[in-house]
Amino acid sequence: MYLRHTIRKKDGKVHRYWRLVRSVRIGRRVIQRTVAHLGELDERGRVEARALARRLVGAPDQTQLFQDGSEDLTAPVRLKGVRVERSRQFGDVYLALALWRGVGLEELCGRLLPAGKERIAWAKMAAVLVTARLCEPSSELHIAEDWYRRTALCDLLQLGDEEVNKDRLYRALDHLHAHKAALEAHLSQRCGELFAVENEVLLYDVTSTYFEGLAEANPQAQRGYSRDHRPDCKQVCVALVVTFDGFPLGYDVFAGNTHDSRTLQTIVTAMEARHGALGRVWITDRGMASAENLTWLRQSGRRYIIGAPKSELKRFAFALAASNGWRTVQEGVEVKLARHPETGETVILCRSADRRAKERAMHDKFSRRIEAALERLAARIASSKKQLDPANINRQIGRILQQNQRAAARFAIALKPDDCPAGFRLAIACNASFDDWAALSEGAYLLRSNIEDWSDRQLWKAYIQLTQAEAAFRIQKDQLNVRPIWHQHEDRVQAHILVCFLAFVLWKSLEMWQSRAGLGNSPRTILDELARIQSHDVVLPIATHGHIRLRCVTQPDAAQAALLDRLGVVLPKRMRLAEHETPRLAAIA
Repeated sequence: MYLRHTIRKKDGKVHRYWRLVRSVRIGRRVIQRTVAHLGELDERGRVEARALARRLVGAPDQTQLFQDGSEDLTAPVRLKGVRVERSRQFGDVYLALALWRGVGLEELCGRLLPAGKERIAWAKMAAVLVTARLCEPSSELHIAEDWYRRTALCDLLQLGDEEVNKDRLYRALDHLHAHKAALEAHLSQRCGELFAVENEVLLYDVTSTYFEGLAEANPQAQRGYSRDHRPDCKQVCVALVVTFDGFPLGYDVFAGNTHDSRTLQTIVTAMEARHGALGRVWITDRGMASAENLTWLRQSGRRYIIGAPKSELKRFAFALAASNGWRTVQEGVEVKLARHPETGETVILCRSADRRAKERAMHDKFSRRIEAALERLAARIASSKKQLDPANINRQIGRILQQNQRAAARFAIALKPDDCPAGFRLAIACNASFDDWAALSEGAYLLRSNIEDWSDRQLWKAYIQLTQAEAAFRIQKDQLNVRPIWHQHEDRVQAHILVCFLAFVLWKSLEMWQSRAGLGNSPRTILDELARIQSHDVVLPIATHGHIRLRCVTQPDAAQAALLDRLGVVLPKRMRLAEHETPRLAAIA
């Protein structure tokens, strides 16, 4: 285990960032793999992390060795027969369950899902579902038959292996989904208390997630524009609202063929009913920028920043071409404020050097593709020994342009009569106006807002935070496996998405916690590293007869100890056994 540092200069200051690395052998090579980013190892961050840990986790529950009054009894142990049994993953589920309790979900589910005639409380089953989704996303069948039996969650929840099965997990999904609104309202309040999350500025975006199977029993499962590039599958659209820092506040599910713009008014109304409307600023991308939505937002007095379609840039070509009025808000990014001629809105013209290079490269790539395809087509026409059908050639030209739409408008293509056997030749000309407009508009984009009291820098920076919503979707899809959906019925699909949402709340809580501790922003690294901490049963045979069983937690290694120290977490050394496993010296001495 090693400490490595990187020196960076920022704002005239020198920063030394530390990371913990481990040597790992891959084939014949030994590489250093980063275990955790420790930041600048400042004491202030460590103190803040420990204070947050006390609010989230509290003091560790250190189980006493014997709890039946037999502490003063002695028994000879046969050292030769000491053995270790029942090894389970401990560290990741302990941290996940601590987050579940720390954000108040255990207490809330206990109230929302009160114990009835059932033998197992539904609140515990909900904890199993969300913890599994965070630590090792999988199906309910896999949780019941494999994952749960490999972890120490049964000891932490005092819920035996045989008491968790797929049918009970499915029923827990049904019970949990009925309380979606109450869960969202609680999390908004609780996480505001823990992390000082402010929800005056709300970021809103929509994604889709697809089904495996026909999903005929689900009316929301429809085919539409697939962000997952699976147009062959039915899907649903998930609309998510997050805070300025990326903390999730709420979501809704729409039919898979719903256009983004048709979701905005529903989501805004629902979120304001839950969190209040005073002072809210809504930020969303150009998919929501329909004329109806913008009119509705303005007339209802709501404040917004919305990306506009690139086609609207042509209305501001003069302002875009003018060299005056531009202000640098970030290295490589310039903005200029203007007025919308019809609505009087504030228009934020933006241009980015990185985006310009990307769009120029895309135009060049597609132009080269079109030119190469047209050259091959022209050569085939010229070498033809018989007359060709112009309609067939026009269809081929259409396919070439359709496959390279980014640069299709750059070319003017016509079939000119000719004396050759084919009867015509291919005439290709470049549209100069396309090149002129591309040179002006590459890297430029347009925002619309009715906020009058923010500067151009504030407006641009607020809109750029929309990447937090995009990151939330990326985490839910890649890390929490919200896709594909295997459930076929609408209620189960809704419950599956709710469990993924709750797991993302725990993910984001851990991310904000580790960020304050100077450990970067990769919860998966933390969970994977702590998953190597295990619990074991140490069995001590008594010299006379019987044995003592102790459920102990392994000592963290140097890397794990560094992580736990930075997070301010103290693991218990022992865990309580189930009632039928509790050691009683009086009975065996």
